[in-house]
Amino acid sequence: MSDPVSRLAEALTGIAGAPVELERPGDAEHGDYATNVALRLAPTRRRPPLDLAAEIAGDAVQRGLVTAAEPAGPGFVNLRVSDAWLADAVSEIVSAGTSFGARSTTSPERIQVEMVSANPTGPLTVASARNAAYGDAVARLLAFAGHLVEREYYYNDVGAQMERFQASVEAVRRSEAPPEDGYQGEYIAELAQLSGDPVPAMLERIEATLERFRIHFDTWERQTAVEAEIPEAIALLDTFEEEGALWARTSAHGDDKDRVLVRSDGAAGYFAADAAYMRRKYARGFDRLIYVLGADHHGYVGRLQALAEMLGHPRDSLEVLIYQLVNLIEEGEAKKMSKRRGDVVFLDDLLDTIGVDAARWFLVARGHDQTIDFDVDLAKQRTQKNPVYYVQYAHARIAGILRNAEAQPGGTRAGPLAIEERELVKRLLEFPAVAMESAERRAPHAIPNYAIRVADDFHRFYHHHRVLGTDSEGFRLALCAAAQGVVSRCLDLIGVDAPERM
Repeated sequence: MSDPVSRLAEALTGIAGAPVELERPGDAEHGDYATNVALRLAPTRRRPPLDLAAEIAGDAVQRGLVTAAEPAGPGFVNLRVSDAWLADAVSEIVSAGTSFGARSTTSPERIQVEMVSANPTGPLTVASARNAAYGDAVARLLAFAGHLVEREYYYNDVGAQMERFQASVEAVRRSEAPPEDGYQGEYIAELAQLSGDPVPAMLERIEATLERFRIHFDTWERQTAVEAEIPEAIALLDTFEEEGALWARTSAHGDDKDRVLVRSDGAAGYFAADAAYMRRKYARGFDRLIYVLGADHHGYVGRLQALAEMLGHPRDSLEVLIYQLVNLIEEGEAKKMSKRRGDVVFLDDLLDTIGVDAARWFLVARGHDQTIDFDVDLAKQRTQKNPVYYVQYAHARIAGILRNAEAQPGGTRAGPLAIEERELVKRLLEFPAVAMESAERRAPHAIPNYAIRVADDFHRFYHHHRVLGTDSEGFRLALCAAAQGVVSRCLDLIGVDAPERM
């Protein structure tokens, strides 16, 4: 990754003789950036931390890397960069365009992200919507980092759930009530009006909803196609027989217990299908497999990683990302949902109510390991209390400024940079590190949180400083263009539009 902050850290690494990480002090009075490298090195160098910090600070100034540097606290080095350095950084952000912060990985991989994968027994629900929004944001971040990413949807087209679903549709076609353990709801009646197998029609509806949600799948995989390859997959595993059943010895590969492959009645178990499916994935040349699963699948992590190892792949080449539940809150009350009873909030209904942008934002803005209390009333607001509206408004405001400008972005600032200008530039320079860490940690929630801070800094700058018709118009236009580009990229990484007008 090559950006101004990374290059400064690399230059300081050459001085310190150890990796330097730069952070922004909480108080701008303490400098623009700070590092604790002296504190970390002191024990091995057998020198007082402040002495090392003073030495590093002096060398940094002498070599012209910063305008000022001083030791502080127990062994920190506080650094101050020049206005020219910040102005050059703005030009670099604008010139880089959509590639600013991109291609951060040094080891590109071919990665498959399997997500949603809800059985086609009904339209997608809000629970599946979180899987979709989170999984797609992870895929976007990985692609932005430089990986080759494919998205896959795996669905069961056989089994007990599918039989109950089809029986429910057939019952309504006969003007009868669905079976007691079957599926209900208006969508069952709608499918009953169609002839033939309802599964393809349900899948078509699911795909249309996902496309509306700005998620496109490269491949759709069926359970029946996978099951045909179960014998070949089992032949590759370490197995044993016990009580008439065939077992996989997954406990020898980190699983908490062994898993049944073929039951005593001769029927293949779920784990056998998992083995065949995983074998098929790796055979397609993926370096890394990512499964996005709900909280009720927490026990799958160990067994799937054990299976990857049994198939001859590093266990850490398979990741299981577990996300927590979504509680819809409307008028202060949580909705209870059940697809089978028919009293469920479908994704299409949510999109009709709040729109795609708000849905994508609110489903990603919390860490996937946290339950979401989704405030529908807030998501519907078109005010700056709504965070997605607030960030989009910053983008639209900048677009308006650039439309009304007669000059072109660029040029130097007339006089010293104001504090609001400096703070906005430094915030924009955080983006490459935020994007890289979000991709590496599979944590897209950091992106909307960062975008809010960018919007805060931009609105503060705009409130204090006029852009057009000033001696510094060219520089401020460039600063606006840089901010617009970063906000736009943040929104795109989580599947949210960046409007030009609002």
